[in-house]
Amino acid sequence: MRLLILGGTEFVGRALVAEGLDRGWDVTVFNRGNKPAPRGVTALTGDRGDPATLDFDGRWDLVVDTWSWAPSAVRDSANALVGKAAHYTYISSRSVYEYPTPPGAGEDAPVVQADPNDAMTSYDRDKAGGELAATAAFGDQALLVRAGLVLGPWENIGRLPWWLARARRGGRMLAPGPADLDLQLIDVRDLAAWTLTAAEQRRSGPYNLVSPPGHTTMRDLLAACLKETGSDAELVWTDPEKILAEGVEPWNDLPIWIPPGELHDVMHRADVSKAVAHGLRCRPAEETVAATWAWMQEIGGTPAQRPDRKAPGLDPAIEARILNR
Repeated sequence: MRLLILGGTEFVGRALVAEGLDRGWDVTVFNRGNKPAPRGVTALTGDRGDPATLDFDGRWDLVVDTWSWAPSAVRDSANALVGKAAHYTYISSRSVYEYPTPPGAGEDAPVVQADPNDAMTSYDRDKAGGELAATAAFGDQALLVRAGLVLGPWENIGRLPWWLARARRGGRMLAPGPADLDLQLIDVRDLAAWTLTAAEQRRSGPYNLVSPPGHTTMRDLLAACLKETGSDAELVWTDPEKILAEGVEPWNDLPIWIPPGELHDVMHRADVSKAVAHGLRCRPAEETVAATWAWMQEIGGTPAQRPDRKAPGLDPAIEARILNR
């Protein structure tokens, strides 16, 4: 298979490259060239924001687009690849659904209004606009991967790396309750494997891509962080009300964690039966934690932060205040 990845140097794109190479495919990446291309790929250079640089020289069986900003860039890239690629996959997000999506919502839930010709607006509308752009260009040869919470090696958002670094620091460690809070996530390597198989099978339309609900819990995730880092930290399980009373922002100050309620249901109660029926398999969360920690050791510590995202994590002073109270 001849695979073109638009991106290919960070997180999801990097996992797609690794999966494609493991399959023995001919992999090409297209990006601005600001970061070294992974070994074993052909590198093409261009700027998604400048249509004049989108003169793709080649023919591909599959294209995977990891773009997260202006839908117009997806429009321009997809249009430039019509006739040069047989199938187009756009890595979208479950954020495209109108809020709040009810527990158990599937791919037929209402999507936010968007325009494929827009410049950058908001994350949900940008992703929805990207979907429209990919579908307008490739029709029934466009696959829309609506990813949920993605964790694993190469993460450049800092969610799981923050918890691992915090566990490694040891001491009394704030553990946001309830301990049995269920989490729905996907290892980036499982996302990459399912995506390439689905693209090879020429699947089209939207798929929610995240683990089935209840894949793991906060207790099991944090226990795995302690185990992998060899930490002697003492987990201090704390009620959500006490944490929120200190102005702590779920998801950002305490990555991954969202207390029980509407937002938790939106993030962690999606219906993924369609993807499961078409081959989605998710490895245990403990394996995701172990692989992420091993990767952090390889690169010598905390990974670089994606520049358009605020680094997550709780101020140690606020953590200490909550624990002291």
